[in-house]
Amino acid sequence: MTETTSAGATQTARHSKIFNSAAEALSGVKDGMTILVGGFGLCGIPENLILALRDSGVKNLTCVSNNAGVDDFGLGLLLHTRQIKKMVSSYVGENATFEKLYLSGELELEFCPQGTLAERVRAGGAGIPAFYTPTGVGTLVAEGKDIREFEGRPYVMERGIRGEFALIRAWKADTFGNLVFRKTARNFNPMMATAGKVTVVEVEEIVPVGELDPDQIHTPGVFVQRIIKSPKLEKRIEQRTTRKT
Repeated sequence: MTETTSAGATQTARHSKIFNSAAEALSGVKDGMTILVGGFGLCGIPENLILALRDSGVKNLTCVSNNAGVDDFGLGLLLHTRQIKKMVSSYVGENATFEKLYLSGELELEFCPQGTLAERVRAGGAGIPAFYTPTGVGTLVAEGKDIREFEGRPYVMERGIRGEFALIRAWKADTFGNLVFRKTARNFNPMMATAGKVTVVEVEEIVPVGELDPDQIHTPGVFVQRIIKSPKLEKRIEQRTTRKT
């Protein structure tokens, strides 16, 4: 018996959301899809899912993420293999490959202010098709968009964002998919989880239902379809600053 997800992935019917590998959990990802990717810099990125996405060979992807990783880690791996056609991001300054592809015309870019990007994804997950914000009015960000005035102040309309898949990282999950994020790794992950038709999460620990404190759950399991336990973690530090003691 099989079942088909809303993103077109077919899998053996099961009660469990736990998948054996990142490759299995990404079943159904196809060329041309929009993929939402959690994380901020290299903090809280779904590094094993990104590796599996690279190894799958899918291409012409639109990736929505706060940033594009670095040259040899995170989404930078997919840029290196030319699997990303378009990035929707707020910051891309740490990636020389990104710069090269964009300047050569090989990569499309939609810049979005960081707060606006977070709200666009949150709105998409909440079923809100569009909203108005003052951020970006009078800049290139507002070109071609609807501008309206509220209480004497101009606002630009921004569209909500959804994706066929959302790839996120959490600290703990129970077997239903209730999630707990650790400190700043929470960043973009919770809103990305709500805006994917199929949300895949990699976690450090999986516990039975009932073991997590309900008051400490950041993302309810109703938003999560697939879970993997991270086989390995690099947790790379993007920039290390030290001082003499």
